Amino acid sequence: MQLSKFTRATVLATVAAFASVCAAPALADETCNSPYLSNLIKGQEDFLYVWTLGVPGMGDGLDKLVTLDVNPQSKRYGRVVAQVSVSGRGEAHHMGFTDDRRFLWAGGLDDSKIYVFDVSTDPGKPKLVRTITDFAVRSGLVGPHTFYALPGRMLIGALSNSKDNTGKTGMAVYSNKGDFINKHDMPTNKGGDGYGYDIAINPARNAMLTSSFTGRDNYMAELGELMKDKAAMQRFGATMVMWNLKSMQPEKVLNVPGAPLEIRWSLKEGDDWAITASALTSMLWLVKKDAKGEWQAKSVAQIGDPAKIPLPVDISITADGKGLWVNTFMDGTTRYFDLSNPEAPRQTYAKHTGSQVNMVSQSWDGKRLYVSTSLLEKWDKKGVDDEQFVKLFAWDGKELKETWKADFYKLKLGRAHHMKLGAAKLASASALAVASK
Repeated sequence: MQLSKFTRATVLATVAAFASVCAAPALADETCNSPYLSNLIKGQEDFLYVWTLGVPGMGDGLDKLVTLDVNPQSKRYGRVVAQVSVSGRGEAHHMGFTDDRRFLWAGGLDDSKIYVFDVSTDPGKPKLVRTITDFAVRSGLVGPHTFYALPGRMLIGALSNSKDNTGKTGMAVYSNKGDFINKHDMPTNKGGDGYGYDIAINPARNAMLTSSFTGRDNYMAELGELMKDKAAMQRFGATMVMWNLKSMQPEKVLNVPGAPLEIRWSLKEGDDWAITASALTSMLWLVKKDAKGEWQAKSVAQIGDPAKIPLPVDISITADGKGLWVNTFMDGTTRYFDLSNPEAPRQTYAKHTGSQVNMVSQSWDGKRLYVSTSLLEKWDKKGVDDEQFVKLFAWDGKELKETWKADFYKLKLGRAHHMKLGAAKLASASALAVASK
């Protein structure tokens, strides 16, 4: 098979990047970043970036990137130190660093705009440097969700398409400068349903794993009405796809019913398995090779009471691969599962952390856990249960203890969603890298 010019370049860059990862294993930072991310935080993070949904009549009402000071040695500890509003309200959702960590890309699930923030020149004051408005035109996709760093590239997983707003979708590839390169459709043959959601890469296994959710017509609908619509509830993904990373071709479709969402590969050296949670069926699923060397997916643990639809959303694996944090949105609970035996995870801890909780970000040393609240504007709870905050918890291995809380409604910021860690000391390294080019 003859590879395209881009694919050949990607393969070479991937091999080089993987060699550097093997030579200098990560020692800090979040545990859910791309393996190609450089300039990892070596210890205490200084900032927390929060991609936030605007609320009409609250502050300027716009989506924004909010920066919190999270260094306990700072006089501004736990406070908002910067906010950068964008051009509208487009259902702010997820974001991701470029491989050099100089830029943070963030997207809107409704308007499909992509915003690129400079977080290296002054990490405490991010600056909006580019807005990509033709994502749908160039790729035929809408709802840019996952921003996953490749060497010199950004891989963007979308949730829907510009033709009919269903869940048939794909992934788009951009250069770090923001130029569209190509796209890869989610498979619709050999058991594929065409849905997409998260992306996770294991370079050592030449493996890229994707999961599945639902299309724009569903995720932009009111949750209460959606759950009453039997036909709409059938339009959720029920597969994961294992891709050949070098060729960017799907190799196997795995049957994982119930909308498998976030994917986390074990980061322990020598491990070759990944785990995900299915939102609608409330199960943990293990993806691992069988005795014949074939990738398989199987359900390995129940999360809460599936009959009550706790709705597991974000997950965070520990750096040693032996533990997993799971946030369940409907009951506002943060759970910890012991993954010492990934074939049989055991819930060993649970804490009610809010009326609704969504994203969970863990520091690499496992001592700090950040929790945010918003899922989707029309899926968030109503009235007094519509809390919108970011909380920091300290974890001593036995108990989560709340350190501080930033109430995004009281601060007139909006709905707090995705979070990423930042560090002041990375600025000088990034400046030197730019100067040397």
